[in-house]
Amino acid sequence: MIVQLPGIQPEIAVRAIPDDERVWVPQAPSVWFRPLLLNTVTGSWCNLLRVRKSGVLSRHIHPSWVTGYVIKGSWRYLEHDWVAHEGAFVYEPPGEIHTLVVDEAAGGAPEMITFFNIAGAMVYVDEQGNHTGYEDVFTKIEMCRRHYAACGLGAGYVDAFIR
Repeated sequence: MIVQLPGIQPEIAVRAIPDDERVWVPQAPSVWFRPLLLNTVTGSWCNLLRVRKSGVLSRHIHPSWVTGYVIKGSWRYLEHDWVAHEGAFVYEPPGEIHTLVVDEAAGGAPEMITFFNIAGAMVYVDEQGNHTGYEDVFTKIEMCRRHYAACGLGAGYVDAFIR
């Protein structure tokens, strides 16, 4: 018998890379994310990012730290001389502007999938560092609700990942 303590949310144990393509939430052309944990208490989230194109994805900054683990393919930041290949662990310090790129210099794989643990927000910036938009756990939840409602899974599908 499982006893659920008051105020304690149940664990999550799901297949990270889903069999159902509808679970992937479109973020931009040829870019999707798969929510794994949307923590409204800490303002953080864990997701898989899947990219099926070459090119610049985004220029952004985080007010807090980010970690990642490359499951498939490779990617890089224009501001650094390293490439995150399959199996690599990545730590991003807070306050650094970086530009995520999937291209030939990063290995040119047709698909990249990376697990990201984001503490805080993603703030999108232009070439001059001016704020152009942001994402946080609440905007991610709304993106999921809209997508899941539209694709037939139902807006409440995302609730299983919210804590």
